[in-house]
Amino acid sequence: MNVRYAWLSEVPEQAPQLAAWHVAEWSPLIPGFNVPGMLAEFATHDGGLKIPTTLVALDGEVLLGSVSLLENDHDDIRAYSPWLASLYVRPDQRGRGLGIELVRRCEDMAHRLGVERLYLYTAGQEPFYRKLGWDDVATVSLRGTCATVMGIAPRALPEA
Repeated sequence: MNVRYAWLSEVPEQAPQLAAWHVAEWSPLIPGFNVPGMLAEFATHDGGLKIPTTLVALDGEVLLGSVSLLENDHDDIRAYSPWLASLYVRPDQRGRGLGIELVRRCEDMAHRLGVERLYLYTAGQEPFYRKLGWDDVATVSLRGTCATVMGIAPRALPEA
């Protein structure tokens, strides 16, 4: 597998598939979350290193996963910003380190933008993020689901 990374704005033909994956994964936690709304949000991710943006992982033209950097990630959690959001790896590609690489690349983006503290929320993936150095910040209830807000001081990727 030859993974390359691109801004979603550079490969807009991938947006419908990515929107469908995101809605299938997270609609239980986000009121009114749907594919048209997700596509409209992706349309605002119109450049590279800025907030908001989405980075995708591809093998050739095959979409493998994504991560977003957002100002706000949920209407019910406005006390924290900005957010690592929508980390998604296609199920048949999980367990290969792609999620870790996407998290690290998002941290690097935040670091390069001068972000001092980056946040995320998760309902069940806390051990994954703790292993990567993220700390628990708060516990919140999202549509009856207990979620953990986590934070980290973003780091630059090591020089290759």
